[in-house]
Amino acid sequence: MESTVIAHGLPRPINLEVAFQLEELVRSKGCEPKTVGVVQGEPKVGLTKEEITALATSTDVMKVGTAEIALAVAQKRWAATTVSATMHLAKTVGIDVFATGGIGGVHSGEWDVSQDLKELSRTRMIVVSAGAKSILDLRQTLEMLETLQVTVVGYRTSEFPAFYSRSSGLKIACVDSVEEIVEVYRTKEHLDLPGALLVCNPIPEDAEISPKEFDSWKKEAIQKAKAEGIVGKALTPFILSEIARISNGATVRANVALLKNNVELACSIAKTMRGG
Repeated sequence: MESTVIAHGLPRPINLEVAFQLEELVRSKGCEPKTVGVVQGEPKVGLTKEEITALATSTDVMKVGTAEIALAVAQKRWAATTVSATMHLAKTVGIDVFATGGIGGVHSGEWDVSQDLKELSRTRMIVVSAGAKSILDLRQTLEMLETLQVTVVGYRTSEFPAFYSRSSGLKIACVDSVEEIVEVYRTKEHLDLPGALLVCNPIPEDAEISPKEFDSWKKEAIQKAKAEGIVGKALTPFILSEIARISNGATVRANVALLKNNVELACSIAKTMRGG
């Protein structure tokens, strides 16, 4: 599991509560949680409770993609890993299944593309997400995934999920079972095809937010970000924080629900892969 959602995604103190809930959920499903981060310059796959607490409560935690891992290590920093960095580090110790909330992608407007897409194109791993993060241009993100030859499937859906919404109108291939997901991944291995299998798992229906309502919140948050000159790595956390404030916490509750939903599916996939 990634640590950016803990350090930069969810508000305090719920971020720490959710981090521990997700790890306990993994254990309850018969799997072993491995939250990834950089601890005082040491990349770690499997953080202790104390290390997770430090990432969740410190005000001096870097946000690193694959490109910034070396910088965090050389400077002996604490760092939270994005999807790209988490994938890279997890793969080095043989992990094949990774759950996140949503992947990074292509932002609307100015050319801003997440490192996540490059990592998804080169690291063979099953990544379970509720599509791409809600503030992105989903059509452009899906197009870039296709260009980069990333295998994208929907779990019991033929639409690319819109993070807080189950529907985006963008069509993708559908798989109906965990066994089918594993078969597709094993086939990628057999054919020596690079890149991830991105499994898009829609948010539970009872936690869904209407696209119209969310779009109004997003527009207001983006306008504020532009007015304050927020760009680069600070943009996504800023916008998500603003949307959480505007929505009176509705997006936070939805985020937690989809995270748990993705972790449960990832555990089912991992158990099926090991024959358990």
